[in-house]
Amino acid sequence: MGFSSGSGDGGGPLSEINVTPLVDVMLVLLIIFMIAAPMLTTGVNVELPKADAPRMDIDKEHPLITVQRDQRIFLFDEEVSLDVLRQRLVTDERIRNVDEVFVQADEQVPYGVVAQVLALVRQAGIGKMGLVTDPITRKPR
Repeated sequence: MGFSSGSGDGGGPLSEINVTPLVDVMLVLLIIFMIAAPMLTTGVNVELPKADAPRMDIDKEHPLITVQRDQRIFLFDEEVSLDVLRQRLVTDERIRNVDEVFVQADEQVPYGVVAQVLALVRQAGIGKMGLVTDPITRKPR
């Protein structure tokens, strides 16, 4: 705080405010908001690519998780709930010996349901995971 030298002003405190620290703080906050603002946006629209891959032939013994249109989940040919699927992914010897699982889901299944299944596979520690798709049928030119 500044005080006058006592020569004629009455010897009281000066009424000037030092704005330099205020400007420094404001510039730092401006930079933080400029960096953080783009990260706060949600719901980015993207066009997902089509699956241009050859058809996969999967053996009956190979672990296959199927999510049907009505969101029912099957492991091999047996209907299971998410809790049972979690347990079977960890304990089933057929899955553990191969350490690979294929997941196929109907086109109309919400992404959240498929994401839950994929998360369970990852949590079970399975090394490889494949997504089964149908190839794009191209019209002859």
